[in-house]
Amino acid sequence: MRTTGWPFIWLIAGYPLWWALGIGPFAFWLFALPMAAELVRRHQGPGLRLPPGFGLWALFLLWAIAGLALIGLTPPGTLADSGGPLGALARVLNYLALTVLLLYVGNLSRRELPDVVVARVLGWLCLATIAGGLLGMFAPSFEFTSPLEMALPASIASDAYVQALVHPQAAQIMDVLGYATARPKAPWEFTNTWGYMLSLLLIWLIIGWVWHGAGARRWIGAAAVAVAVAPVVTSLNRAMWAGLLLSVVFALVQLARRGRLAVVATSVLLIAAVMAAVMVSPLMSTLLARADNPHSNSGRATTSAAAREAANASPILGWGTTRDMIGSAQSIAIGKSPECPACGNHTIGNNGQFWLLLITSGWVGTALFLGFFARTAWRYRRDDSLIGSGALLTILLLFWYMFFYVALAAPLAISMIAAALLWRRATDAGAAPAATVGGETA
Repeated sequence: MRTTGWPFIWLIAGYPLWWALGIGPFAFWLFALPMAAELVRRHQGPGLRLPPGFGLWALFLLWAIAGLALIGLTPPGTLADSGGPLGALARVLNYLALTVLLLYVGNLSRRELPDVVVARVLGWLCLATIAGGLLGMFAPSFEFTSPLEMALPASIASDAYVQALVHPQAAQIMDVLGYATARPKAPWEFTNTWGYMLSLLLIWLIIGWVWHGAGARRWIGAAAVAVAVAPVVTSLNRAMWAGLLLSVVFALVQLARRGRLAVVATSVLLIAAVMAAVMVSPLMSTLLARADNPHSNSGRATTSAAAREAANASPILGWGTTRDMIGSAQSIAIGKSPECPACGNHTIGNNGQFWLLLITSGWVGTALFLGFFARTAWRYRRDDSLIGSGALLTILLLFWYMFFYVALAAPLAISMIAAALLWRRATDAGAAPAATVGGETA
């Protein structure tokens, strides 16, 4: 049967193009439209399926929408009028668009959109992310004006946050090690997003291109995984480094559960060889320099505490959107000024999805959001197939990265795709057994 699901394929595989056009962050909204149309058609025909635990997610969406009513209020310790409606509406639209993505992939049968096709499309996006990392290393000043940026009024296009969204750049130049350092970010908005996405997508590159690949595809995938080590180190993303280590441990445990002890032993030897190569390379000095420069620890601790205080002040609905805190980690008297535009007044919730949920949706909304993914992971925890293990790992990583990186929108989209794969694998009674790719159960 011919593979369907073109909105999904074009959304994911075409993302580098959407990034170049300046519409990358908005592509999820655009492709949600044809996906929603297909869901309506299915609802009118064979019927629309909903994943187990979807009630939790539906309640979260209602919570996020209800929280918009509190945007005009000022939480304790925050700057008045620092939370605007545009950011809040964009956040809700992202949640709605990703809900459509979840239902769309989950309602396509594994005959219509095979699991391995999903893995390979995500692997292709991983290749683009690795290429963007290399671009950020070797051409950190590369940037250009996107078509969307040209079309925007100058007053809007010049805003720093809008620039991050619509102005393609290879890297963020940041003072992390005590001097200006180029940290790769293409084709994503921020370096942290780049690290989060690479960590998630590497799973699918290995599954779709290396494990279930053959010929040139397998060699390209394996070479890309090896090459990715360099931008992974130069990104200086400590949470990503830990996330990759957690992923390796999870993968080895799952392989051992499947009785693939020879693969486990080979993987351990390869990992040891890579670590040895890094230790004798110039990359080691970067790792040591990053360890000596925690950089963001105090700022993260301060904004995290501010998010908890905000949630305690409005535990049911939160405050609808983010706010800027008064002062800085050192003192409430230290804030932005013409002489120091980067000082103080940090945005509460921009240091991790968990903290974002606390201030925007309160403790109840946070519990609903996390409850949906926790229930999904627990329900399908026994799926030790390759695709199932990859999807489960993708969801579990959300619970690690939520303390460091914001998941909206692209990383959360990958988590939604993973949830859809687990759900449809368990419920798609009409699908053929997935043991037809290279003789290996998918």
